[in-house]
Amino acid sequence: MKKKKGQKRMRITEADYMLAQRRAARLEEIAEHGKPISFRKALHKSKKVYDRKKLKKQVPED
Repeated sequence: MKKKKGQKRMRITEADYMLAQRRAARLEEIAEHGKPISFRKALHKSKKVYDRKKLKKQVPED
C-alpha cells in the first residue's frame, strides 16, 4: 500500500513519556494500597482567622 499524502507519523514526545510514567506509578500505588495516597497535608490554620462555624459550636445552646 502507498502512504497517503500528508499522513503524519505518531511520535512519542518526552512529555507523553513522563505522563505515561506518572499514570503507571499512580495505578500501581492504587493497586498496592487500595486507594490513592495523598502526600499533601493540611496547612496550619492561624488562630487569628475568623471562623463563624467554630464560634457557633462554642456558644452553648439555651
